[in-house]
Amino acid sequence: MHRITAIFLIMFLAAPASRAQVTIEVSKITCEQYLSFSVGDPRDINIWLSGYYHGKEGSTVFDPYRLRETAEKLKAECLVQANSKLPVMQVMQKVLGSSK
Repeated sequence: MHRITAIFLIMFLAAPASRAQVTIEVSKITCEQYLSFSVGDPRDINIWLSGYYHGKEGSTVFDPYRLRETAEKLKAECLVQANSKLPVMQVMQKVLGSSK
């Protein structure tokens, strides 16, 4: 009986954890969703946005300081009540336009 229990325990522990695959249409994330963590961690979204816009520019340079700075500007713009329903990508374009 102990062997059967041990076998089931080993099978249970050896089974890979299944994860749900979730995809998110970033262009539809609003500032409200971004700030409330409802679609993901804003840090992860910031990294994705950084990669997206750097890719559009053809840049392969990663500047952690600029990433943090841009993320803080994005957060500040999203906190403006008039921007709460706007897509994050639209607000990001405004932030990037003002930082150049």
